[in-house]
Amino acid sequence: MAKEEVIAFDGLVTEILPDARYRVQLDNGHSVIAYTSGKMKKNRIKTLTGDRVTVEMSPYDLDKARLVFRHKDERAGPPPGAGSRPPIRRR
Repeated sequence: MAKEEVIAFDGLVTEILPDARYRVQLDNGHSVIAYTSGKMKKNRIKTLTGDRVTVEMSPYDLDKARLVFRHKDERAGPPPGAGSRPPIRRR
């Protein structure tokens, strides 16, 4: 097995822990502790409880994971412009 081999899983962030870590419930029912990958930190991608994420794990330690992708929110949100102020008209 090569050093670069990782296993990818999808899951749901269930808890935000101290020190920039997250508890993630994988789709197969397993719970892991995940940390944010460097590219997500660099691009300032924020992760909140309830977000769908993809994590990568080493086959040697199945309790720790690296959070590598936050999926777009599939939930139906408010329509664009709902709840916002009317545009400012300048003369």
